[in-house]
Amino acid sequence: MSTQLPTNPATPVQPFAGLVVVELGHSVAAPFAAHILSELGAKVVKIEKKDGDDARKWGPPFWEGASALFQALNRNKASVVCDFHDPSHVEAVKSYIHAEADVVLQNLRPGQVEKIGIDGPTLCAAKRGLIYCNLGAFGSEGPLKDRPGYDPLMQAFGGIMSTTGEEGRPAVRVGASIVDMGTGLWAMIGILTALYERQKTGLGRVVDVSLFETATSWVSLIASQYLASGQLPQKQGSGAAGIAPYKAYATCDGEIVVAAGSDGLFKRLAHAVNHPEWLDDPRFVDNPTRVQHQLALYGLLDAILLTRDTQTWVTCFEDAGIPCSAVQNIGQMVAHPQTQALKLIQDVPGTDMRFFGLPLRLDGQRPASRSAPPKLGEHQHMIFKTGETKV
Repeated sequence: MSTQLPTNPATPVQPFAGLVVVELGHSVAAPFAAHILSELGAKVVKIEKKDGDDARKWGPPFWEGASALFQALNRNKASVVCDFHDPSHVEAVKSYIHAEADVVLQNLRPGQVEKIGIDGPTLCAAKRGLIYCNLGAFGSEGPLKDRPGYDPLMQAFGGIMSTTGEEGRPAVRVGASIVDMGTGLWAMIGILTALYERQKTGLGRVVDVSLFETATSWVSLIASQYLASGQLPQKQGSGAAGIAPYKAYATCDGEIVVAAGSDGLFKRLAHAVNHPEWLDDPRFVDNPTRVQHQLALYGLLDAILLTRDTQTWVTCFEDAGIPCSAVQNIGQMVAHPQTQALKLIQDVPGTDMRFFGLPLRLDGQRPASRSAPPKLGEHQHMIFKTGETKV
């Protein structure tokens, strides 16, 4: 018997409707966390400096007046410009937070919010139910706590780049902003935890997350191997330490990833490539020995996979029950029937722009965007009286 709840497609998925969020954010981390809240129905007021969020200019490409990156992270939000050097502007923002806000997120440069009195302890002391989230660079303690940070710096400092790419070649950054966006996700986890607790206690909390701590989380499994062995992890290319065969291979017209890390899957792979004798080779009898002799194994597989086209191998391996995937470019991923079937790319009211929606559904329904990204200072009236300030 199905346990899925009935869904009314006409009813938008807005579980955080009525929640008011103030984003003192720029770039990616804080705007991404606030974006998730906004997609789930929260009212998000984005406070920007006079020149606006730097991400507005992170292009080309630009899309309807701002960079595509900015537009993707800031739909559903209101934009208010604040001169952080003007005490009256800061006081107006503080008053709005005190009167309206449930959540504040900030990733301004270290020390700025404390200097002007809009830090977590100050605001939470004035409003006991307020949840305040700091998205810092290196964390709130330690010798580097006052340093700024950006995604590529944290991929470097946090050890990610040391294990990314191929041995003998320069360090490689993961293309996606995994540290920035991962920090936004940890901010969401902290905020949701505090909101849950507030239901019981009526009290808010100061939540602290940071880019560096997020980077260490991404490499925590790799670091566990170092802690266990004392041996520094090496760059794995498309593979993974401790599992073989488990990587990408060139085909005659592209690339394919084959994940045959268990003994059972390796048995299937050996038969699929017409080399059942590998199963009696002492170098390949189990995963630990395959890892030890992976260079020899990969040399054999590299030569074999190069003899056919990608789709032929995909069909062969799928028929054999071996996990695999063609290496798709972004255009191929966007156009794929699976992407279309999940309705991941969504229209946005008030604009011709389209974006990927949140990677979750509630009772089968994906949250939908409600409004276009804001123009700089488009919603000054929400905090400042008419004529009180100009953008």
